[in-house]
Amino acid sequence: MPIVALVCLVVFPPWDGILAWIEPLPDTVEEQVDSAVGHGLDGIVVYVDQSGKAPVHYSAGWKNRATEQPADPHTLFKIASISKLYIAVATAKLINSQKLSLDGSLADYLPELAERIENSERITLKMLLGHRSGIPNFTDQEEFDWFASSTDSARGLELLLDKPADFEPGADYSYSNTNYLLIGSILDKTLGYGHQQYIKNEISVPLDLTHTFGSLSQTKIEDVVSGYHYPYEDDLREIEYTAPGGSMVATAQDVGAFLRALNDGSLLNSDEQAIYSSVYEYSHAGWLPGYQSIARYHEDIDTVVIQFVNTTSGSGNAELTSNVVYSRIVRLLRKQ
Repeated sequence: MPIVALVCLVVFPPWDGILAWIEPLPDTVEEQVDSAVGHGLDGIVVYVDQSGKAPVHYSAGWKNRATEQPADPHTLFKIASISKLYIAVATAKLINSQKLSLDGSLADYLPELAERIENSERITLKMLLGHRSGIPNFTDQEEFDWFASSTDSARGLELLLDKPADFEPGADYSYSNTNYLLIGSILDKTLGYGHQQYIKNEISVPLDLTHTFGSLSQTKIEDVVSGYHYPYEDDLREIEYTAPGGSMVATAQDVGAFLRALNDGSLLNSDEQAIYSSVYEYSHAGWLPGYQSIARYHEDIDTVVIQFVNTTSGSGNAELTSNVVYSRIVRLLRKQ
């Protein structure tokens, strides 16, 4: 750990997260959700789908702090990188229908980038899906601004073109948003139309996900929860991020229904499921300024738990608190 980071932890410890961790475990999930807002979180929504029981929604805090609108368990939320699960499902379907190949190279699919991304002829679609391409993460580049709308994927891609690879294709793992930005372009080119329409046709409509959208611009802004990033006071709700793999907006219930279907085999046929299992994970988290989300299936208790928190922080304290709260909710569910 860098010395500066270590000093910051000692001098400015993440007290909200620490206190959330050490306090006695309450008796119910509802009590845990209510206590979360006492540890620096503006608002929280939790969706729990336990096998054999009706799904349950919980919420506490604010949907909009300025207008004092209470948190609404049915509100829309920027789900950020949870979007990657939907893109991976769409890709598995197209591979199964032989419109794409796991072994197809980046140079084959996007030849216009062949000379500008190192190792493009050796980077396969499978490597892109599994974050094993070695392509640098465009959101880690100094020029990328998380606090400004990012609606031009080509501009994001320009931040890393002609830069050296982080490692040889397939030699290591490194999470990179660039991988899914490129997959989005491959899907669009293969389909001849936007991949979010394909996701709607093949995922949202069959699962009746009527509150799932490809981007913020497809929603009514008043239906979206406000987002806050400390120490700033601004409401970050209107910042739009359209890069594939981070653009989607949905309710906790819709994400929960999608995750249940992904994990129980009702979304993909057996061949598609085998392809998906070979390339990507079955749970995910998401982060954008003002928005952090967790979507996980817990096999041991056959339960899907979705958590949305509309608070992030430069110190990482809100992120620690969110993860602590989530882990405590799962502990409570295991005790039942």
